[in-house]
Formats: sequence, C-alpha cells, structure tokens
Amino acid sequence: MRCLMEKEKRQRIWELDFLRGIALIMMIYFHVIYDMKDIYGYDVVYSYGINYWIGKISASMFILISGVSSTLSRSNVKRGLRVLAAGMAITLITYLYDPEFIIKFGILHFLGISMLLYPLFQKMRWEALAAIGTAVIIVGKVLERINAPNDYFFAFGLTSSSFFSSDYYPLLPWFGLFLYGVLLGKLLYSRRKSLFGFSLKDNIISSAGRHTLAIYLIHQPVIIAVLSLINRLAGK
Repeated sequence: MRCLMEKEKRQRIWELDFLRGIALIMMIYFHVIYDMKDIYGYDVVYSYGINYWIGKISASMFILISGVSSTLSRSNVKRGLRVLAAGMAITLITYLYDPEFIIKFGILHFLGISMLLYPLFQKMRWEALAAIGTAVIIVGKVLERINAPNDYFFAFGLTSSSFFSSDYYPLLPWFGLFLYGVLLGKLLYSRRKSLFGFSLKDNIISSAGRHTLAIYLIHQPVIIAVLSLINRLAGK
C-alpha cells in the first residue's frame, strides 16, 4: 500500500506533458525556419508573421508550464541548476561553432534561474503573484525601450544597441510570465492531480513532453545536419 501511494505521488500530470510536447514541436519548427534563413540563406521569414508567433507562443508555453511545474516539484533547486548548466553549455557550444550565433541568455538560462528563484515566491498568495508578475512585465517592457551604454545587465533586459544573442529571454519581462505560471499551478493544481477525467499520456507528443531537455539539447545539431545534407543533395 505504501509503495502504491508513493507511486501515485510521483505520477505526472499528463496534460502538462502533452502541452509541453506541443510547445516542443512548435519550437523545433521555428528553429528549422531560423536555421534555413540565417545559416543556409533560404528565402523564409521568422521576424514577423506566423513563424514569429509560433516561436513566441512556443516559448511562452514553456515558461508558463515551467511555472506550473515548479509548484508541483520538490526539487526546484536541483532542476534549476541542471537546466542552467545546460544553458551555459549551449553558450559555449554556440560560441565555438560561430561567435555570431552565440546564445548569451536564452530560454534555458532563463528557465534555470527562474526555477532557482521560485522558493522566494513559493508561499505567496495568488493575488501577490499576479501583482508582482504584472509589475515585472511592465518594467521589462520599459527596459526594452532603453538603450543602455553597456551590456552588464543583459540578463535583466537592459542592453545596448550592439547587444546580440541568437536566443534571448531576459528575466524582465519574462519572469512575470513565469510567475503567472506559478499562480496557475497554485489555483489549478493544488491537489496535484489532472484536471481531466481521461488521459492522453500514451502518445508521441506526451512522450516528447517528458523528455524536453534532452530533445532540446540535440535538436539543433540534428536540424543543421539534415539541412546540410539537403543542401548537398541539391548541389547548393
């Protein structure tokens, strides 16, 4: 009986994995378009239109779900350190691959630090989370309009006109969205159970959603290898 109870406590909430899997598929699609444009020179666009919104919606979903998941996890510091370490590894790899494509503070850096900050907000009521989250977003939007003389505070969204990062999700304003996710976790998942009376966990999307970090780390090399092969076969 005790083993059964422990198993139930560890049971994942299937809709979070499913939504995370959808966000992952959207992100991979966006990165295919990004690589086609910036690495191989294809005539595609990601800075506006449907491709732009697919990228932003994907990232927003990851951030919201990460906030929700933080309310369900008992090891946020461990998770945060692991994700941040993966982000730092990507910074090094992208710099070695091509300094022009370096990721200085991407989605993994952001998520890792957000998880580490979560204990500071863990016991707050949802009203306080909503107020602070909204304030963070507003301040972040103001900082986006400021042209700083240096990039010392780029992690907070304060940058100069020469700053560049291939993937960039500063704490301001994005931590506000993370706090909205924490708010949703407290309101919707206080019982740590699925909101639905059915399950869609046994499918490829949910499976991908359970292994997002591993897939994130390998997907770009795979995309680049596939596009490179296509270019060679096409004689480009």
